[in-house]
Amino acid sequence: MSTSLQPTPTEQQKQDLSTQETLKYHNQTKHSFTNYARGPHGLDWANQPNPFRRYLAAPLLPLTHPTPTSTNDQNAPPYPSVFISPPPPKPLSKTAISELFYNSLALSAWKSTGFSTWSLRVNPSSGNLHPTEAYIISPPVDSLSEHPFVAHYAPKEHSLELRARIGSDFFPGCFPEDCFLIGFSSIFWREAWKYGERAFRYCNHDVGHAIAAVAMAAAGLGWDVRVLDGLGYEELKKLMGLEVFREFSVPSRPVRGKMPEIEFEHPDCVLLVFPNNGGGFEVDYEKVRVALSEFLNLEWRGKPNVLSKEHICWDIIYRTAEAVKKPLDMSKELVFQPFRSSGVISETSYKGFSLSEVVRRRRSAVDMDGVTMMAKETFYQILLHCMPSGCGEKQGRQLALPFRALPWDCEVHAVLFVHRVVGLPNGLYFLVRNEDHLNELRRGTRSEFKWVKPDGCPGDLPLYELAQGDCLEISKRLSCHQDIAGDGCFSLGMVARLEPTLQKSGSWMYPRLFWETGVLGQVLYLEAHAVGVSATGIGCFFDDPVHEILGLKGLDFQSLYHFTIGSPVLDKRIMSLPAYPGPNVDA
Repeated sequence: MSTSLQPTPTEQQKQDLSTQETLKYHNQTKHSFTNYARGPHGLDWANQPNPFRRYLAAPLLPLTHPTPTSTNDQNAPPYPSVFISPPPPKPLSKTAISELFYNSLALSAWKSTGFSTWSLRVNPSSGNLHPTEAYIISPPVDSLSEHPFVAHYAPKEHSLELRARIGSDFFPGCFPEDCFLIGFSSIFWREAWKYGERAFRYCNHDVGHAIAAVAMAAAGLGWDVRVLDGLGYEELKKLMGLEVFREFSVPSRPVRGKMPEIEFEHPDCVLLVFPNNGGGFEVDYEKVRVALSEFLNLEWRGKPNVLSKEHICWDIIYRTAEAVKKPLDMSKELVFQPFRSSGVISETSYKGFSLSEVVRRRRSAVDMDGVTMMAKETFYQILLHCMPSGCGEKQGRQLALPFRALPWDCEVHAVLFVHRVVGLPNGLYFLVRNEDHLNELRRGTRSEFKWVKPDGCPGDLPLYELAQGDCLEISKRLSCHQDIAGDGCFSLGMVARLEPTLQKSGSWMYPRLFWETGVLGQVLYLEAHAVGVSATGIGCFFDDPVHEILGLKGLDFQSLYHFTIGSPVLDKRIMSLPAYPGPNVDA
């Protein structure tokens, strides 16, 4: 019997296969007018995942709860100011770390109606399911730990769960002593329980929201944030102590039963948090990789709790997660970017809130009144803060807050459906967030589009009118027939440069495109609240019909996330309660 040896695939062939697998997921999980992506036929309430991961038996390190006088006094930076010039950096301390988590990833309120009570968080999540978990890797901090440590953030308790003490040479051996790291991981099951196959998209939206939430809270403390994207999947797993989870292996078909490994945490990224007044410094990823080899020998404390008794496996999620794993980049990275101001063109648009008030009182509207009009100047101001490069920068470099946390050039644009903006004709508009793509977008969209700047548009805002007309019904229809998409002042779809980006960089850029949409979505949430209205992220939309409206063909540009902004209609049956016991009422 003779056997033939199969040639070993080259790295390029492996990358091509991963990209094919990723695009297969993207196409398979599209919604259409005639068919939705696969999901559960009903919600299995008996197995709704616990929204709070805990590490049982891990020591709990309580963080401080800022009081109203400390968070909203005259020393708290006004919301618009952090886009222009962040305050001087605060020293690394228990109080500062507490405030960072409190203003980014903590609970913001409890809601109650009838026999139901549920929590809300500062960082938004699709369906309020919160698949994103957070970790801190830090040098010693007075009143927290005498040693460098890794801890998991427990938002319900606003506390850190100490997972491990790490060697004294990690800080400052790999990073400066005045820096620390925030890591994010995703529990796909939390989202898939409700949304099925499309959950992988939503988990990565939430990672982007969390990145922006930390970046904004850090800016209020005078700190900067950078995704350390040179680290690969395996390095992130070691860094956050996620070896405690059994790696999930995809079965040949969906199965139902007790499978705790389906609740594993997929490491997404790690953020470097550092003072914004320092010069540049170098991160040597090979040096970090060597240091992380010692993490396997640490004494990891705590056993993760079980979130559901039974599970359904949406296998394509896990195949795609495997396909988009990022390898380690052996190079060195200079961590330094000049801060680019986004500016304020309409000071009267903002309602005088501090940064902490805006981030903690942000809510997702469940309904909008369909009446409220927005001033044109306010509309332009919101879009100005959606630009990644800030004022006077024509290219797609991400230098402005909070986009500066992302280490790649901008790949996401916005098509806008304008409904109720005073002085601006209703119709279809396009915000080109990276003008390097302008010619490609104009060639790829409908030939009859105008591509002209609207009246009164600031010269450095690349907003273009495509066509005038009533977009109310089409925006509702495109967003899975949801009225909220047409009942606001405007709605939008985030259009990302997809296939060329994956071909150039690798399949691992796929989740990062969703992160970028989440960062942009977080800005829209905060801007809406700061000007006195509200916003809602819309993950359910009909993918290819959006592309057909624009005339886009193929996979070069794809719509990844929708949003709507307008005046909310409050449900008076729902009672708001404080996030935590004590005098600080955030509801």
